[in-house]
Amino acid sequence: MPTHLDTPLDEEGYLLNLQDWTPALAEQLAKELDLELTDAHWEIIYLLRDFYQEFEVSPAMRPLVKAVSKTLGTEKGRSIYLMTLFPGSPPKLAAKIAGLPKPANCL
Repeated sequence: MPTHLDTPLDEEGYLLNLQDWTPALAEQLAKELDLELTDAHWEIIYLLRDFYQEFEVSPAMRPLVKAVSKTLGTEKGRSIYLMTLFPGSPPKLAAKIAGLPKPANCL
């Protein structure tokens, strides 16, 4: 399902080729999801991309919270904080914007 960005996405809006990701594409994906990316969003996006590079998997909520807490501190490593940045399902929404596959155990 290509977008007007001419970047191939799957039927749920996740990138088909992870190498296609760029910060500009992230901005466009976020815009389509009615999100305006702030520095706080970018912290999580880059943390997710690093997590994926290390473990080759997009984290679900619990591992995401743990990774954020370990890297950015306990104030940010809370599901409530992540919900304010990425409403609904933070792991799914953040992974989509970060150009990563859908977390395996997220419906």
